[in-house]
Amino acid sequence: MIIKKYQAKTEAEAVEQAKKELGQSAVIMNVRTLKKKGLFKAFKPQMVEVTAALEDDTDKIAVKKDPPKIPLTESRPTEPGGILPSDLLQSTMEPKEDQSGKAIEEKLDSLQNLLEQQLKPSEEEKKKEQDEAEEEEKNETVAFMQLLHNTMVENEVNEKYANQIIEEIEKSSKPNMPMDYVLSNVYQKMILKFGKPMPIQPAEKGPKIVFFVGPTGVGKTTTIAKIASRFRVDGKKKIALLTADTYRIAAAEQLRTYANILEVPFRVIYSVEEIEASLTDYSDYDYILVDTAGHSHHNEAQRNNMSQFIHSADEKAEKEVFLVVSATTKYRDLLSIADAYHDMTEYKLIFTKLDETSAFGNLLNLKLYTGAALSYVTYGQNVPDDIERFNPQKTVKQLLGGKR
Repeated sequence: MIIKKYQAKTEAEAVEQAKKELGQSAVIMNVRTLKKKGLFKAFKPQMVEVTAALEDDTDKIAVKKDPPKIPLTESRPTEPGGILPSDLLQSTMEPKEDQSGKAIEEKLDSLQNLLEQQLKPSEEEKKKEQDEAEEEEKNETVAFMQLLHNTMVENEVNEKYANQIIEEIEKSSKPNMPMDYVLSNVYQKMILKFGKPMPIQPAEKGPKIVFFVGPTGVGKTTTIAKIASRFRVDGKKKIALLTADTYRIAAAEQLRTYANILEVPFRVIYSVEEIEASLTDYSDYDYILVDTAGHSHHNEAQRNNMSQFIHSADEKAEKEVFLVVSATTKYRDLLSIADAYHDMTEYKLIFTKLDETSAFGNLLNLKLYTGAALSYVTYGQNVPDDIERFNPQKTVKQLLGGKR
């Protein structure tokens, strides 16, 4: 007997395969629905398995025909001992019928055992199916991690850091790791890499002097106005605004206008001595926010001048420095800017113009390159609305393909 299995999307298709190969005389012995396997099993079609059997020539049971009847005479002569010939014939046939019935029964039992063995998967088949399922899930996990890697790169995460994140997940991954577990691990890993946001903190004693540095055109002055407005209006803090940007008259006048609206003091400073004087004059204030001149980070003379201004407050007041950069700046230029200001002082990061780009990979790139904490992000010109504390969860969702 030939017994074979056929798989298809429907029972009808599987039966058709069986009939095509084994012929119309094939008998359908069993039909079962296969269990879907793998991470993406929800997207796979349902499969049906049909077990079909065909009896070949060797399996046919040959049954001898009944022996020819012996005509009986009316006198019914008897054999010696008084036994009639018909009685002898009847006695001779009964064992043959019993033997034939036993042969059929044994054949049916054998066929039943054979069928059960065919329908029952062997240990080798079970092991093969298990290995195939594990390999399939492994391949799907690799494919999903590659998808996450590609999504990060499309959002302008530098490939070096995207590879680093995926490699760290692979090292800690477990066999048959579900897709949700992979995504959760990548999400948590990226949040940890961003770290806790670090906005401006109040001084323990006296004013906190805060310097805002960065290249021209990134929105330093507007960012200072937004922060000052939040402190003044929402926090009811005492604020003083200073500008060391004597190169751009428009920038100084813009900050003066905001100072008038907020009803806070404003001062243009030209030297280190004037910064020191301001610290004395505003000693009872909460914050002194200082706008600095935007300049080329390649200009050494300007960098030295900036460094003197920043360090003039050392040991005279608590100080923080924020490097303000645009999210639209090319990654290579961001690294050059970060290096130039790192030579002057330690700083925290503020990213502006998030509304002018759809890819936020540079936020992670610069964070990992500098090790500096992120503090604020801005996304428009409206004062004081278009600013918020950096939100790592929100940013990571965007980097992994989530909606803004």
